[in-house]
Amino acid sequence: MKQVSGLQDRRKKKKHFNPRAENKNPAQGAAGLSLTQSNYAAIDLGTNSCRLVVATPTTTSFRVVETFSKVVRLGEGIINDNQLAPQAMRRTIHALKVCRGVINEYSPIAASRFVATAACRRAKNVAQFVEMAKREAGIDLEIISPKEEARLSVVGCLPLLNRNIKRVLVFDIGGGSTQISLARVTDFGKTFIEGFVSLPYGVVTVSEAFAGHEMSTMEYSTVVDRTQNILAEFEEKHHINEAIANQEVQVIGTSGTVTVIGAVHLKLPRYNRSAVDGIAISAPEVAATVNKIKMMGAEGRCKHPCIGQSKSDLTLAGCAIIEALTTFWPISEITVADRGIREGILLDLMHSKKKEFVKKRSTRFPFDRRGRNGRSKRNKA
Repeated sequence: MKQVSGLQDRRKKKKHFNPRAENKNPAQGAAGLSLTQSNYAAIDLGTNSCRLVVATPTTTSFRVVETFSKVVRLGEGIINDNQLAPQAMRRTIHALKVCRGVINEYSPIAASRFVATAACRRAKNVAQFVEMAKREAGIDLEIISPKEEARLSVVGCLPLLNRNIKRVLVFDIGGGSTQISLARVTDFGKTFIEGFVSLPYGVVTVSEAFAGHEMSTMEYSTVVDRTQNILAEFEEKHHINEAIANQEVQVIGTSGTVTVIGAVHLKLPRYNRSAVDGIAISAPEVAATVNKIKMMGAEGRCKHPCIGQSKSDLTLAGCAIIEALTTFWPISEITVADRGIREGILLDLMHSKKKEFVKKRSTRFPFDRRGRNGRSKRNKA
């Protein structure tokens, strides 16, 4: 599986394994997989990035066939007038065209869902942008609510859940908003959201509020304090402080900031998803890594191979939100997730198709087996 970064990369990517191209005989599957398995596609269009994943189901989860991710900064400047800027829309439409090309390459697609989050929820001119995406890129965008965004993040992180822990707190630091969800897993394996809170800011909106200069200690503390004030209302409603202290709640973080903290903690020479996804970092290690990132300064973050110029200011903003979480609740460790909404969409789609298939099979003979004349075959004369 190869991550694609643009149109030029798409043209060069000729040696990538394509099960439809490599296997002409429909009875023979590649790597033990049946070619009757269909591809599914999901797009998560956030305030900062456009992300696509194409995957095919397996017996337990799914196998990623292709991914695409591009920093588009769709929400650039949105805090000023609640409008999507023309240049931001053009950048995003270009990325969505790439997504459409990838999706077409892996057609037929059994099911797909393309969602947009905080920037589109906030924008007054979102209808114009949605129409552009449909007309120019052939992408039907669905603007989802904060609650649905939170639910999809939890669903996407389910494979990382500790089976011995029945409750999970998932936080997803986006570009324009931050979702914090409390979920419970029943004895029958069902998961439901006990409660969630949506912070009306994310790494893009926070960094733009302090644009043009390095966030000062006072400004950083302001973000921490504001976040903790919102968390206090959430805690008062759900009373999870003691459960977290007793390690009855697993804490999972999914966002670019969380994965950067994981990579910096591991001292990776460059970002490696397989090394980061699923690791657990203790609270003291998180605090030490956050402090290390703060001490780098803007220049140091720009030069760091796992941060870079495009994430320098965003990472600092995200660190303030994470510090608010880890100092408000007695969190002992955080599980790092390089997954989220896209994976949640895929699991949803595949589960729905599976239920549909089972329902069709179960209704073929809804009662006892009878012959065409209506008499039971067992009592046939």
